[in-house]
Amino acid sequence: MPSEKTVTKSPIAAIKTSAKSSADKVAKTAPKRKHIKYEDKSGGQPELIPIFNSIKALMKLYVKGTLKERGEAAGIYNLVSEKQVEIEGRKKDELYFASIIIQKGYVGFYFMPVYGVNKPEEVFHPNLLKHLKGKACFHIKKNDPDLLEQIKDALKVGLDLYKKRGWF
Repeated sequence: MPSEKTVTKSPIAAIKTSAKSSADKVAKTAPKRKHIKYEDKSGGQPELIPIFNSIKALMKLYVKGTLKERGEAAGIYNLVSEKQVEIEGRKKDELYFASIIIQKGYVGFYFMPVYGVNKPEEVFHPNLLKHLKGKACFHIKKNDPDLLEQIKDALKVGLDLYKKRGWF
């Protein structure tokens, strides 16, 4: 009877092979994820586009001086102060003021002047505060005229705050 050669693997090689085969199995069964671009979000959610456009129109009223539009694309709009400023000893060439972006199920309104106040209640109306998620992000889900008026008021207060600090 011919002798068979037995190949033995080291314990480390066996673990690596086992881990690789497990990863291959998971990769084959896991659903493939598609990278979602902002254009995809805005085009796929037509009910959010009027909200986005309403807030964008309010923000466009403040494009003057060093406050410039930036990164305008489908589903994204930013206002940035292009003035060199120093904040807590750190020099910055620009400072974001406000941004809007269509997300999944809401329009995100990001309002940076809120970082300059101790109490958000000083800047925002109570109805707008209901939409606050975190410190500076609001999730706007419907085109409410009262809410838009409150956003307009917040933009004015924020601009005044930037002027007062010399950031605009």
